[in-house]
Amino acid sequence: MPPVFAPTTAERHQMIAVAAYFLAERRHFAPGNADTDWINAEQQIDQMLAVMRESGRTQHDLEQVGLRNALLLWTNCIPLA
Repeated sequence: MPPVFAPTTAERHQMIAVAAYFLAERRHFAPGNADTDWINAEQQIDQMLAVMRESGRTQHDLEQVGLRNALLLWTNCIPLA
């Protein structure tokens, strides 16, 4: 069985950056909310990674779903702050 997904610091940072971009896209890139987008993205990624660890999900699982699809599904469950 492949190991549970545990991203490096650089991989986690990249995941947060992508998530923050999509959060900004959802609000049509209105100025003044980049910090909020980053904080929300960081929380969402950390929650997603925690669920993946707890459920034994692997990097392959994440790649199968695709980060964007995972985030779209995830953000439908979690209201924006």
